[in-house]
Amino acid sequence: MLHKTRGIVFRFTRYGETSIIVSIFTEVFGMQSYIVNGVRSKSARSKIALYQPLTLLDLVVYHRENANLNRIKEVKCFYPYQHLPTDVRRATVAMFINEIINKTIREESHAGDLCEFLIQSLMALDQPAVQPENFHLIFLIKLCRFLGFGVYSHREVLGGRVSSADIEEALDKLIAADYAQPFSFSLAQRRELMDLLLKFYADHIDTLGEIRSVSVLREVIN
Repeated sequence: MLHKTRGIVFRFTRYGETSIIVSIFTEVFGMQSYIVNGVRSKSARSKIALYQPLTLLDLVVYHRENANLNRIKEVKCFYPYQHLPTDVRRATVAMFINEIINKTIREESHAGDLCEFLIQSLMALDQPAVQPENFHLIFLIKLCRFLGFGVYSHREVLGGRVSSADIEEALDKLIAADYAQPFSFSLAQRRELMDLLLKFYADHIDTLGEIRSVSVLREVIN
């Protein structure tokens, strides 16, 4: 049966000589895998751009319940990024976000709400008025509310950990913030906030493991 849905590309893997299997988090069905034939052939290589991580798509898909792989009938990008691909800081934050969502989002019961949140977050990251240096911190706080362990005070993030009054205040400000709100954190504060939030995630997600993009993020965002 055919269905219309929006979706966000999470990742793809090569399949055969010219095809791919792409994982897309869809508004209607949550996480889905689709086989796309021929996009790696010489005559169709421009189409592979549609399946790069974090691309925002309008889709018409064939859907069979409990199928491991489905197929895409129609696809187009509904929001081409303007600044994210050429701004190193925004692109690095996007790389971090991509790693986080690939490690934390599986089969979500509220797929529509989560998909809308991800779409709006990525579109916000593309806006020049939004500071990229604190975006990832606010994103982590907002995302966990969709993952079942939402945070509403610094005490929930810290758990039994000890931190300074400045960091506690910074966490409370981030918890109440939207993406457009400016902050003036020092490099040391930003790093501590990141460490605390990732430890908080690890407390709730046993399979989180190492987030490899953190080191790159710290080099670029300073």
